[in-house]
Amino acid sequence: MNKALLWTGIALFVLVIFFYTSCTRIDAGHEGVKVQMYGSDKGVQDVSLVTGRVFFNPFTEEVHEFPVFVQTADYEPFTVNAKDGSVFTVDPTITYKVIAGHSPAIFQKYRKGIKEITSTTLYNYVRDAFRIQFNEFTTDSMISNRKGFENAVQAQLSSELTKEGFHLEQLTSGIQYPESITQAIDAKNRAVQQAMQVENELRVAEANARKLIVLAESEAKANQLRQQSLTPLLIQQQFIEKWDGKTPLYGNSPVMFKTVQ
Repeated sequence: MNKALLWTGIALFVLVIFFYTSCTRIDAGHEGVKVQMYGSDKGVQDVSLVTGRVFFNPFTEEVHEFPVFVQTADYEPFTVNAKDGSVFTVDPTITYKVIAGHSPAIFQKYRKGIKEITSTTLYNYVRDAFRIQFNEFTTDSMISNRKGFENAVQAQLSSELTKEGFHLEQLTSGIQYPESITQAIDAKNRAVQQAMQVENELRVAEANARKLIVLAESEAKANQLRQQSLTPLLIQQQFIEKWDGKTPLYGNSPVMFKTVQ
């Protein structure tokens, strides 16, 4: 009797352990992929498991989670040659997500988790997109049409990732120009700034000169008007207004009386 209870307890314990090890929960924002490890059905099942609890045989099956929310990958910088041989440094960052329902195909192809796929496969696609597009642009055309260049890179990368079951949200190139190009751009900017400064100084000088001319013309016109207004009658009137009633004397005044000693 005791042995029967013991074996019953052991069986129940094994069933409980089996239950917990054969059940997992797929978190929200993820897809579950059930993998057959043995038998004729070995491979990834055609159905992506939705969020919730999933039951499986832990001896013959595995369940992997694939996030389907937007993720960001900031890659290490690498160098790429332009069409004319100039060497550019690219420091890319991408935001992407797994297209819903594509997790089984992705796992079936790569047999890796999303982190490893991001650091290897997706990184290679990013490098190839920049390499191919840089081969289509010279240094001058890339600098003068950088937006067009980056749009071309993003369009190519988006197309390639879509084929693999990924959706590219955004690509930031982080392009750094060669030192010689940077120096040339700085020199050009300084020359433009100096030219603008000289032009501004010329404008100030011209404005000051025009100001002096206007003042001189105004003064000349004022003198001319004053001269035209000084008629003989006006001069006589001003003389009368300013006369103090005394006879003006020129030289020494005449002596009317002799001093008596």
